[in-house]
Amino acid sequence: MIELSQRIVDEVIATRRDVHAHPELGFEEVRTAGLVAARLRDLGYEVHEGIATTGVAGILRGQRPGKTVMLRADMDALPLPEENHHSYASQNAGVMHACGHDGHVAMLLGAARAVAERRDDVAGTLVFCFQPAEEGKGGAKAMVEEGFLERFGVERAYGLHLFSQLSTGVLGFREGPFYASSDSIEIRIHGHGGHGAAPHLSVDPILVAAEFVASVQKVVSRQIDPLEPAVVTIGAIHGGTTHNVIPSTVSLLGTVRAFDAGVRERMAERIERVLRGVCDASGATYEFAYLWRYPVTSNDVEQTRYARALAERTFGAGRAITSDKHMGAEDFSFFAERVPATYFVLGCGRDPSTSFPHHHGKFDIDEAALETGARMMAELALDAPQNAP
Repeated sequence: MIELSQRIVDEVIATRRDVHAHPELGFEEVRTAGLVAARLRDLGYEVHEGIATTGVAGILRGQRPGKTVMLRADMDALPLPEENHHSYASQNAGVMHACGHDGHVAMLLGAARAVAERRDDVAGTLVFCFQPAEEGKGGAKAMVEEGFLERFGVERAYGLHLFSQLSTGVLGFREGPFYASSDSIEIRIHGHGGHGAAPHLSVDPILVAAEFVASVQKVVSRQIDPLEPAVVTIGAIHGGTTHNVIPSTVSLLGTVRAFDAGVRERMAERIERVLRGVCDASGATYEFAYLWRYPVTSNDVEQTRYARALAERTFGAGRAITSDKHMGAEDFSFFAERVPATYFVLGCGRDPSTSFPHHHGKFDIDEAALETGARMMAELALDAPQNAP
């Protein structure tokens, strides 16, 4: 069983603060990737850079036979102004680590150091994967499409996510579907503009858009089994220029979430049918694009039971719980579609200041959680190549 030295714990916290102060958007993580590569190289890892643009892999080959195991951390930040005023607050205007990826990088680097100090205990091959562009740009998909898993012979994959809605140091596991799929819709409704005082001479796309926003909720409430969670949210509507002019066009953007692959596959058809109906009823036309983004993150049952049992042995049964499903999405799903994998969460919420939701300008973590995450990833690195199912 691994016990992290205070030196490693301090380094993990310092690394998290450094990365937090210098956030970078997806596929632009040049500084972060450089830091990661330099650290891994100093630790004696075989380092591969430029994977899917800015991804980094650190490889450590053991002296004994075993599986090839991947441990993954995502590196990108969000296009969001930080509202905190810590000494390590973002120095890049309009960009912030508001989802904990700074902590993910720091914990995996801490685990890499702990494992390097025990390299004689390593079996199989370890792949420390630092992935770009999780936040909507599909960095994991890009890595998979480049042949990353085959290139390094990955047989098992593990990932974790800091979670502010869970108490510090608690690890949450779930077998099967864990994070929802996430797809996007982009719509343009074309009407016929005119004077606001003479609506009968126009086809009002704003009214059509309003009818669509209300009617599309029937897809979830009346066309999907109520035992199967799904969400359709229209997050943006743009149209018009002033008080008394009916515009010609209105644009809408939305997100679609589901936990069942069959439900997901039929959402585009169902949503477009509603859009077609309200447009036909008013004489409007439309453009509709359905963008398939992230599939459901579904955990392998055996890998999840194995990782939870390892967490219970390491931290005690009270700190390894069954997590609820999350409607958020994760591109770790692209790895989990290809190899047996499990994704779990790590609580980092200590008090109101560390319990803001992810993607909020005041998001922050209780840094005491970082030791748990680094230690858990190090335990997986040393144990999984020999003992994972």
